[in-house]
Amino acid sequence: MADTKQVDESADAKQAAKAERKAARLAKQISGFAKQHGGAEGQIAYIGERGARIVLVGEDGGWGDLVAPSVAVAELAVAKAGVTVHEAFDGEFAAKVKTGPYEWTRMAGIQVGGPKNG
Repeated sequence: MADTKQVDESADAKQAAKAERKAARLAKQISGFAKQHGGAEGQIAYIGERGARIVLVGEDGGWGDLVAPSVAVAELAVAKAGVTVHEAFDGEFAAKVKTGPYEWTRMAGIQVGGPKNG
């Protein structure tokens, strides 16, 4: 009978290394966003099979998001970037977001009388 323990450990090590590299890339992007926006805070949301969404809000009200392959990778990335993470996207944290015409057109414009999307 073949010894599969060594194969499993090797595969686990490769997966862990891949997750570490992905977290490092995300952390670099998060840090860049924070630098560009005078600091940043975030929130991680599980989005199913796709992974986890990291929503970032800058001190200037600018915002953006990234997708990580898992909640664990997202948590590692924000920890590496040194970003404060909120449990939920509400209250004072959500109030920091500044939206402009683009967001109204793309997200809510149709529902609340904004410009129609072609």
